[in-house]
Amino acid sequence: MLATLGIHDLPLFVLAGLLLNLTPGADLLYVAGNAGSGGRRAGMLAALGIGAGCLFHVVLAALGLSALLATSELAFTVVKWAGAAYLVWMGIGMLRSHGGMTAPAVLDPKRVFWRGVLTNALNPKVALFFLAFLPQFITPHSAHQALALGLLGLVFTVNGTLVTLVMAWLAGTARERWAGRARSGRLGVWLQRAAGAMFVVLGVKLAVGGR
Repeated sequence: MLATLGIHDLPLFVLAGLLLNLTPGADLLYVAGNAGSGGRRAGMLAALGIGAGCLFHVVLAALGLSALLATSELAFTVVKWAGAAYLVWMGIGMLRSHGGMTAPAVLDPKRVFWRGVLTNALNPKVALFFLAFLPQFITPHSAHQALALGLLGLVFTVNGTLVTLVMAWLAGTARERWAGRARSGRLGVWLQRAAGAMFVVLGVKLAVGGR
Protein backbone atom coordinates (compact mmCIF):
# COMPACT_ATOMS: atom_id res chain seq x y z
CA MET A 1 0.00 0.00 0.00
CA LEU A 2 2.81 2.43 0.88
CA ALA A 3 4.48 1.81 -2.47
CA THR A 4 1.18 2.44 -4.22
CA LEU A 5 0.96 5.84 -2.53
CA GLY A 6 4.55 6.60 -3.49
CA ILE A 7 5.87 6.54 0.09
CA HIS A 8 9.43 5.28 0.47
CA ASP A 9 12.02 4.93 3.28
CA LEU A 10 9.35 4.88 5.99
CA PRO A 11 11.73 3.62 8.75
CA LEU A 12 14.09 6.52 8.01
CA PHE A 13 11.13 8.92 8.10
CA VAL A 14 10.03 7.61 11.50
CA LEU A 15 13.57 7.83 12.90
CA ALA A 16 14.12 11.35 11.58
CA GLY A 17 10.74 12.42 12.95
CA LEU A 18 11.48 11.04 16.41
CA LEU A 19 14.83 12.81 16.51
CA LEU A 20 13.14 16.06 15.54
CA ASN A 21 10.44 15.58 18.18
CA LEU A 22 13.08 14.96 20.85
CA THR A 23 14.82 18.24 20.03
CA PRO A 24 14.02 20.80 22.75
CA GLY A 25 11.62 23.42 21.46
CA ALA A 26 8.35 25.23 22.08
CA ASP A 27 6.30 22.01 22.24
CA LEU A 28 8.37 20.30 24.92
CA LEU A 29 8.70 23.54 26.88
CA TYR A 30 4.94 24.06 26.90
CA VAL A 31 4.30 20.48 28.02
CA ALA A 32 7.01 20.53 30.70
CA GLY A 33 5.86 23.89 32.01
CA ASN A 34 2.25 22.76 32.43
CA ALA A 35 3.22 19.38 33.90
CA GLY A 36 5.60 21.04 36.35
CA SER A 37 2.96 23.51 37.47
CA GLY A 38 -0.27 21.52 37.21
CA GLY A 39 0.79 17.87 37.34
CA ARG A 40 0.61 14.99 34.89
CA ARG A 41 -2.96 15.65 33.78
CA ALA A 42 -2.18 19.24 32.78
CA GLY A 43 0.96 18.10 30.98
CA MET A 44 -0.89 15.41 29.04
CA LEU A 45 -3.65 17.83 28.03
CA ALA A 46 -0.94 20.18 26.79
CA ALA A 47 0.63 17.32 24.81
CA LEU A 48 -2.71 16.43 23.21
CA GLY A 49 -3.27 20.08 22.31
CA ILE A 50 0.14 20.24 20.63
CA GLY A 51 -0.75 17.09 18.69
CA ALA A 52 -4.08 18.55 17.58
CA GLY A 53 -2.31 21.69 16.36
CA CYS A 54 0.10 19.51 14.41
CA LEU A 55 -2.84 17.75 12.75
CA PHE A 56 -4.07 21.14 11.59
CA HIS A 57 -0.85 21.59 9.61
CA VAL A 58 -1.10 18.04 8.27
CA VAL A 59 -4.50 18.91 6.81
CA LEU A 60 -3.08 22.12 5.34
CA ALA A 61 -0.25 20.21 3.71
CA ALA A 62 -2.58 17.53 2.30
CA LEU A 63 -4.92 20.17 0.86
CA GLY A 64 -2.05 22.15 -0.61
CA LEU A 65 -2.74 25.20 1.55
CA SER A 66 0.77 25.13 3.01
CA ALA A 67 1.98 26.05 -0.47
CA LEU A 68 0.00 29.29 -0.13
CA LEU A 69 2.08 30.28 2.89
CA ALA A 70 5.21 29.40 0.95
CA THR A 71 4.31 31.52 -2.07
CA SER A 72 2.23 34.37 -0.63
CA GLU A 73 4.22 36.96 1.32
CA LEU A 74 0.99 38.52 2.64
CA ALA A 75 -0.46 35.24 3.92
CA PHE A 76 2.82 34.30 5.58
CA THR A 77 3.20 37.72 7.20
CA VAL A 78 -0.35 37.76 8.59
CA VAL A 79 -0.03 34.30 10.12
CA LYS A 80 3.50 35.08 11.35
CA TRP A 81 2.43 38.20 13.26
CA ALA A 82 -0.64 36.46 14.68
CA GLY A 83 1.54 33.57 15.89
CA ALA A 84 4.20 35.88 17.31
CA ALA A 85 1.64 37.94 19.21
CA TYR A 86 0.04 34.82 20.62
CA LEU A 87 3.37 33.33 21.75
CA VAL A 88 4.36 36.55 23.51
CA TRP A 89 0.93 36.90 25.12
CA MET A 90 1.01 33.31 26.37
CA GLY A 91 4.60 33.67 27.55
CA ILE A 92 3.73 36.74 29.62
CA GLY A 93 0.83 34.84 31.15
CA MET A 94 3.14 31.98 32.14
CA LEU A 95 5.67 34.45 33.57
CA ARG A 96 2.96 35.79 35.87
CA SER A 97 2.17 32.29 37.15
CA HIS A 98 1.63 31.85 40.88
CA GLY A 99 1.43 28.72 42.96
CA GLY A 100 3.55 26.13 44.67
CA MET A 101 4.56 22.51 44.73
CA THR A 102 2.56 21.44 47.76
CA ALA A 103 -0.48 21.10 45.49
CA PRO A 104 -0.88 21.30 41.73
CA ALA A 105 -1.74 24.72 40.36
CA VAL A 106 -5.40 24.96 39.33
CA LEU A 107 -5.28 25.10 35.54
CA ASP A 108 -8.31 25.27 33.26
CA PRO A 109 -8.15 21.99 31.23
CA LYS A 110 -9.75 23.57 28.16
CA ARG A 111 -7.36 26.51 28.25
CA VAL A 112 -4.33 24.22 28.58
CA PHE A 113 -5.49 22.14 25.61
CA TRP A 114 -6.42 25.00 23.29
CA ARG A 115 -3.28 26.95 24.09
CA GLY A 116 -1.37 23.89 22.93
CA VAL A 117 -3.41 23.79 19.73
CA LEU A 118 -2.78 27.46 18.97
CA THR A 119 0.92 27.20 19.80
CA ASN A 120 1.33 25.01 16.72
CA ALA A 121 -1.56 26.18 14.53
CA LEU A 122 -0.44 29.84 14.52
CA ASN A 123 3.18 29.08 13.63
CA PRO A 124 3.58 29.35 9.83
CA LYS A 125 7.05 27.80 10.01
CA VAL A 126 5.47 24.52 11.09
CA ALA A 127 3.45 24.54 7.86
CA LEU A 128 6.57 25.25 5.83
CA PHE A 129 8.40 22.47 7.67
CA PHE A 130 5.78 19.93 6.63
CA LEU A 131 5.88 21.26 3.08
CA ALA A 132 9.65 20.78 2.97
CA PHE A 133 10.07 17.58 5.01
CA LEU A 134 7.23 15.25 4.05
CA PRO A 135 7.68 15.30 0.23
CA GLN A 136 11.23 13.98 0.62
CA PHE A 137 9.69 10.59 1.41
CA ILE A 138 7.20 10.61 -1.45
CA THR A 139 8.00 9.61 -5.02
CA PRO A 140 7.92 12.67 -7.31
CA HIS A 141 4.81 12.96 -9.49
CA SER A 142 2.99 10.29 -7.45
CA ALA A 143 -0.70 10.11 -8.32
CA HIS A 144 -1.64 10.07 -4.61
CA GLN A 145 0.52 12.81 -3.17
CA ALA A 146 -2.22 14.36 -1.04
CA LEU A 147 -3.05 11.02 0.58
CA ALA A 148 0.64 10.25 1.07
CA LEU A 149 1.21 13.64 2.68
CA GLY A 150 -1.73 13.05 5.01
CA LEU A 151 -0.53 9.59 6.01
CA LEU A 152 3.05 10.67 6.68
CA GLY A 153 1.81 13.70 8.58
CA LEU A 154 -0.39 11.48 10.72
CA VAL A 155 2.55 9.17 11.48
CA PHE A 156 4.71 12.17 12.41
CA THR A 157 1.97 13.61 14.62
CA VAL A 158 1.28 10.34 16.45
CA ASN A 159 4.98 9.81 17.15
CA GLY A 160 5.39 13.41 18.28
CA THR A 161 2.36 13.18 20.56
CA LEU A 162 3.74 10.02 22.16
CA VAL A 163 7.03 11.81 22.84
CA THR A 164 5.28 14.78 24.47
CA LEU A 165 3.00 12.51 26.49
CA VAL A 166 6.06 10.74 27.88
CA MET A 167 7.57 14.14 28.70
CA ALA A 168 4.34 15.14 30.46
CA TRP A 169 4.31 11.94 32.50
CA LEU A 170 7.97 12.29 33.51
CA ALA A 171 7.67 15.98 34.42
CA GLY A 172 4.41 15.43 36.29
CA THR A 173 5.80 12.43 38.18
CA ALA A 174 8.94 14.36 39.13
CA ARG A 175 6.76 17.20 40.38
CA GLU A 176 4.75 14.84 42.59
CA ARG A 177 7.86 13.15 44.00
CA TRP A 178 9.49 16.46 44.86
CA ALA A 179 6.32 18.01 46.27
CA GLY A 180 7.29 17.35 49.88
CA ARG A 181 10.83 18.69 49.63
CA ALA A 182 11.26 22.16 51.06
CA ARG A 183 13.97 23.25 48.62
CA SER A 184 11.81 22.42 45.64
CA GLY A 185 8.72 24.17 46.93
CA ARG A 186 8.47 26.52 43.95
CA LEU A 187 10.11 24.39 41.28
CA GLY A 188 6.88 23.97 39.29
CA VAL A 189 6.23 27.70 39.22
CA TRP A 190 9.76 28.52 38.11
CA LEU A 191 9.63 25.81 35.46
CA GLN A 192 6.50 27.38 34.01
CA ARG A 193 8.04 30.84 34.21
CA ALA A 194 11.15 29.63 32.41
CA ALA A 195 8.91 28.20 29.69
CA GLY A 196 7.05 31.52 29.58
CA ALA A 197 10.28 33.45 29.10
CA MET A 198 11.25 31.11 26.28
CA PHE A 199 7.85 31.63 24.63
CA VAL A 200 8.37 35.39 24.69
CA VAL A 201 11.77 34.91 23.06
CA LEU A 202 10.30 32.55 20.46
CA GLY A 203 7.51 35.01 19.72
CA VAL A 204 9.94 37.88 19.19
CA LYS A 205 12.18 35.66 17.08
CA LEU A 206 9.21 34.66 14.94
CA ALA A 207 8.16 38.29 14.50
CA VAL A 208 11.56 39.58 13.38
CA GLY A 209 12.63 36.48 11.45
CA GLY A 210 12.06 35.66 7.83
CA ARG A 211 10.90 32.46 6.24
